[in-house]
Amino acid sequence: MTGFKDYANYDALGLAELVKTGAVTPTQLLEEAIQRRNQLNPHINAIIHNMDQLAHDAIAQGVPQGAFFGVPFLIKDLLAAYAGVPMTNGCYAYKDYVPNYDSEMVKRYKATGAVIFGKTNTPELGLMGVTEPELHGATRNPWHLQRTSGGSSGGAAAAVAAGIVPMAAGGDGGGSLRIPASCCGLVGFKPSRGRNPFGPAMAEPWFGQVQEGVISRSVRDSAAMLDATHGRDVGALYDAPAVKGTFLAQVSKSPKKLKIAYSSQSLLSDAELDVECLNGLLSTVSLLKELGHEVVEATPPINKKQLADGYLLRIAAATAGDVFNAKDIIGRDITLADFETETWALARLGQSFTALDLDNANRMLYQQVRVFETWMQDYDVFLTPTLAAPPIELGGFRLQGLERLLAPIAKRIKLGGLVHYLPILDHLAQQNFQWVVSTPVMNITGNPSVSLPLHWSNEGLPVGMMFTSRYGDEATLFKLAGQLEQAKPWFNKRPTMFAGY
Repeated sequence: MTGFKDYANYDALGLAELVKTGAVTPTQLLEEAIQRRNQLNPHINAIIHNMDQLAHDAIAQGVPQGAFFGVPFLIKDLLAAYAGVPMTNGCYAYKDYVPNYDSEMVKRYKATGAVIFGKTNTPELGLMGVTEPELHGATRNPWHLQRTSGGSSGGAAAAVAAGIVPMAAGGDGGGSLRIPASCCGLVGFKPSRGRNPFGPAMAEPWFGQVQEGVISRSVRDSAAMLDATHGRDVGALYDAPAVKGTFLAQVSKSPKKLKIAYSSQSLLSDAELDVECLNGLLSTVSLLKELGHEVVEATPPINKKQLADGYLLRIAAATAGDVFNAKDIIGRDITLADFETETWALARLGQSFTALDLDNANRMLYQQVRVFETWMQDYDVFLTPTLAAPPIELGGFRLQGLERLLAPIAKRIKLGGLVHYLPILDHLAQQNFQWVVSTPVMNITGNPSVSLPLHWSNEGLPVGMMFTSRYGDEATLFKLAGQLEQAKPWFNKRPTMFAGY
């Protein structure tokens, strides 16, 4: 059985249609994807675990004839548990961990007929906006091998950008679908809080800030997958507003005249945007006006410091929980070698906070959620550049300065009162929110948000534009995204490292 040479000319729905009509078989598509992986993965390190035999077995047993019948698919090596397959979470502690269950999202991916044949790289515990774990090594950007593919779904984005798969699974707790989509010239759609499930092992990762989803080359693929995966599971803490019709149907509908606010300001810091991001923003504003929308410059009256500090405190607290509870999952005591230095530092920081600290942070964040959503009632969509600059160089996101000095100490002692003596959160915010300047806001608020590949820099690097709508209103985003995809197509843009013959 040979492969399918025209594979990259179709999105996932297009490939599924070919399978349904008998023009190609699931085995042909799988073999094509494996060949492309073997050709390119040694250069980009996007896929860290192969599941070829499981994929062939699934085809032999008969995959469901759902929306993505027979389409090769990849899942992220974090949250996406697949029974009998290692899930390392990007760290040494879990390198031998094999879950005995499928997560609810993996069950729903399987039900679409997608053929899962591998797991993609992620930073340790999904903590970084880049994908450079010590366990598996850095994932490189197919557009430029010395640049990051973003994170934490960087392996997923690199695999899609390189043409190995048309779509791959990921998760977004601070921008982890939108950041890599921006870096790799793809669609990264974060649904509303509660739209997709976490069960059965998780309830609300990162205090409800995480939403799983996909990175794709076409808007309609993201919409169709959300149609297949959305809906609460048993015991879910959140339930997003009901959906009318399908998300896929929205993509081909022309949106009404929308009132769109745009801002060139960073939402979590005082960082200035790179000229390429500003150019992309202005060209997108012009395009929106040409399409008949009302576009005004406006920035939500949110408190940057409260959002930044509260977000980091939550992440530190959640990391402490992840690190110190790991032994209950892996069945042994953890050691200093099990986690990276930065992860230990963040965990020790989280351990040092009091319950009162966390409650105060949550109160401030909940207040800011209301401020943001109240402001959004005056607009249909809010537009900003996804990031402050094009994809940064590999190694450019590691902790610097004070944090680097504190990290080795944090491996050995509990920080305790040191937290209240040194403005650690302020320093962390200054360091971490220079490039990732806005995406975490939508994780805190729970609003749906999408990065679209609407600009390329003079160096040929992708620069994403981020669109956010009111809570629960994915429909408006899909309508607008579909319209922009038609007006300024990106599907046929190819990076330097793209599977070919």
